[in-house]
Parts: sequence; structure tokens; C-alpha cells
Amino acid sequence: MLGTKEIMEILPHRYPILLVDRILEIELGRRIVGIKNVSINEPVFQGHFPGFPLMPGVYILEAMAQVGGILMIKSLGLEIGKYAIVFAGIDEARFKRPVYPGDQLLFELEVLSLKKSLSKMKGTASVNSEVVATALLYAAARELENLKK
Repeated sequence: MLGTKEIMEILPHRYPILLVDRILEIELGRRIVGIKNVSINEPVFQGHFPGFPLMPGVYILEAMAQVGGILMIKSLGLEIGKYAIVFAGIDEARFKRPVYPGDQLLFELEVLSLKKSLSKMKGTASVNSEVVATALLYAAARELENLKK
């Protein structure tokens, strides 16, 4: 299990875009389970939507991708602080029901292909065992130094 401190050591993301609170399970090279506690205090809810807070679908997908990024970094043995995982594509994204403040998102990702140059994972997001989103995610490992150019 990984907490916020360990997650921040692995991912370069920081508030307000760090969207993973905890990793519950990890099987290197196979699968990962993580959570995001959705809070009304998050800046996105000031504008999405006033009087009717609703978590944007792109935030759900970004959180899912961050969980997958942790699995990539750990599974490929990438040097912490040297690499970032970048989104390379998405297919078959589907949203089944809205996500609201107070919900706890559970992300489960399964590796379909694992390579530094391009990995593919099948992701599912659920709230209270009800699927809220699914997607196929593609990501690549890039050296942080090369991203700064």
C-alpha cells in the first residue's frame, strides 16, 4: 500500500492535479488498484458546475492514468524523479454515471502491454462497486529533462 507521500515520490504531479490518494494493491507488471477521494474543496468544482458539482470526465481519466503511471514506473524499474509517464492515447472511454463530491473513486488497471516506449492498460473506475467509467489507456515513459524543452 502506498500513501500520498510515497505517491508524490513516484509521480511529478502536485496539487491541484495530483489525483491519486492511495494505492491499495499492486502486482508488478500485471495490475494496480488505487483510490481518489472526491472532495467539494477541489478547485474544479468552483466552475463545474456552480450549484451542481460534478467531477469532469477528463479528471476521472487523468486520475486513472496517474494510477497506471505508478504501475508503469514501478514495474519497469524506472528511476524515480528521472521519468514522467505521459498520456499517449485513449480508446473506448465510456462514462456510465456521474461522480460527485463525497464519492470515493476506486481505480483498477490491468496491463495489456508494458513497454517504456508505449504501454497499454485497461482501466475501470467505480464508486461503491458501481462502474462509473472504463477506458483503454496508452502511455509512454519520458525523461523529465527532455520534457522541459
